[in-house]
Parts: sequence; structure tokens; C-alpha cells
Amino acid sequence: MNYIGSKHSLRAFIGKHFARLANDGVQTCCDLFAGTGAVGRYFKSRGLRVMANDLQYYAYVLNKAYLEINTPPRFVKLRQALQKTHRQTARGRLAPVPMALALINELPGTRGFLAEHYSPLAKRFYYTQANAEKADAIRSAINAWRAAGIISDREYFYLLCSLLEAIDQVANTASVYGAYLKTFKRSAQRPLQLKPLELTNQVKGCKVFHEDANQLIERIHCDVLYLDPPYNHRQYGANYHVLETIARYDEPQLRGLTGMRDYPRSQYCQPKMAAAALEHLIARAQAKHIFISYNDEGIMSLKQVRDILSLRGSPKTFRQTYARFKADNQRQYKREATVEYLHYVRVTKT
Repeated sequence: MNYIGSKHSLRAFIGKHFARLANDGVQTCCDLFAGTGAVGRYFKSRGLRVMANDLQYYAYVLNKAYLEINTPPRFVKLRQALQKTHRQTARGRLAPVPMALALINELPGTRGFLAEHYSPLAKRFYYTQANAEKADAIRSAINAWRAAGIISDREYFYLLCSLLEAIDQVANTASVYGAYLKTFKRSAQRPLQLKPLELTNQVKGCKVFHEDANQLIERIHCDVLYLDPPYNHRQYGANYHVLETIARYDEPQLRGLTGMRDYPRSQYCQPKMAAAALEHLIARAQAKHIFISYNDEGIMSLKQVRDILSLRGSPKTFRQTYARFKADNQRQYKREATVEYLHYVRVTKT
């Protein structure tokens, strides 16, 4: 999934220093601002029991699926229910998950909230009308199946994650949902199709939360605490509001040309609050090792972050330059690259 601030391209950089510094029998890791879960999945691939958290519900769904589910569900009741209306015996030769998704992909589209508000029907070009109606059909069906007991909670999060991944691939945006493109690009015209999730490493006991990080920290005990808070004024609730609506499917009141929903404002995106919020969190961290990802375009300075970490030990800082995120290729950017800092402290002060 396209995501501002994703650490997917920086996993090797983070992993190198993690392996060198946190090498004393580490078993648990907490990714407190998980986003789409790139780092949490990396830690899980190393055999760690991961706790992850994010305040956005769509991010919670992604992490619930990728971290808590180790093997694909079999969808026994769902396949039985769908096969009654899709009598195609060839489907029986497919494995349970591809079979279930193939049957779901055959659902006819319906004109629901997504089509009415995020397609040309509302003069908003986030999705083609056909893809928005297909997403409406699948999303409402997922809710109905869960309510009827046809799918378990585990199957619910698997399907919803698959839908979010698929709908993002046909979005008519320049990576974020703050605005849509005026004409449909080629990828947005492809039909929406759910695909199996790529699940890796069977680690038991991973746990995902959907809470405010500064409140959750009071209850978290872990060997490694990894923090990737928002860097600047960009609010993730605004940048990914459409995915939040698809995940919640709560028919919110929308405003403006882009159909924005109300969203929580992170204190880490506010210059007058960010440093105090981080200090509050670090002071209450119950971990052996603390890592913080933060770049040189952030609200807090390099010195501020280091000073806050020094409350718990002797901080170290590592840096790597990487290509700056660009929402599109039309805009002029002052900088082509960003410096990513990885701050670290071995906790010695309580």
C-alpha cells in the first residue's frame, strides 16, 4: 500500500542497528505508531512477538490481519453460503482462500455510500463508479456475514484487509487521499479484485491495539519499543480519510469538495505539543530498548529528540539519506532527499 512515512524501504537500515544493539535475548517488540505495519511485520519475520497500535481504524485492520493471523482462514461457512448462489463446480478445485475470494469477486456491485460519495456520481473521482459499487457490495456483505455468524472475527479482518489493499490499488489519487485526479488514470480503471494476503512467520501471541499511544504506553511492557510518530503538520486522518471510511463503513458526514470526514488531530503534528507528548511517552515507557524514527523535516529538532531520550539513558543517533516522498511528478520540490534519523537508547534510568 502506498503510504507516507512507510518504513518499508528503510527496514534494512532499521534492522541493521536493531540486530547490533538489541541482541540480549529480545523476545517482544511494540510498534506504537504502526501505520500499515511495515516495521511490525519485519520484527515478526525475525520471530519476535509483536504488539502494534494505531489510532486510525484502517491501519488497525491491516495490522490485525498481518500480525495476528498466522495462517489463512478456511472460510468454511462462507464458502458454503456463497456456493449456493454460485454453482460453478470448477471452483471446487481451488484452495479455500482463493475459492472464497473468487466467489466474493463475483458479487454484483451495489450503489451504496462509497459509490454515492467517492465516484463520479458525486463528481468525486476517487474511484470509477463500477469499482465503488463493487466495493460497496463487498463491504456491506462483510458486515452482514459477520453479523450472521458466517465469518469469524479473524475472517472478518482478513477480508477487510484484502479489500483495503485491493481498493488502494485502483484509487485515482497521487498516493494520498487529500485529493483525487481529474481524469481516471490507467490503474484506476482496472476492476477491483480481492487477492489472498501474503502472511509470513507463524508467531503466536502478537497483539494489535487501536488506542491513543500516550495512553496505551501505560499498559505496555516489551523488550523493544519502536516509535515512528508523525513528523510534521500532515494529519494522517486527512491524507487517508477515504480508507478510514471504507474500513469503518459508518456513513459519516462529509464536507468539502474532497468529501473529508472528521478525524482526530495528533498532538505530534502540532509544534507546540509534539515535544511534550514525546517526553510524556518516553518517561512512561517500560522497555529495555527504545528506537525512534524521525527525519530532518520534522517538527522537533534533532537536539530535542536526543534530549528527551537522555531522560532514560545515553542516546545514540544513526542517519541515512533516502528519496523524499513525492505526491506527484508535476509539483516542484525544494529537496530531492530526506535524512532519516534512527535514535536509540538502552534504558538505564527509571
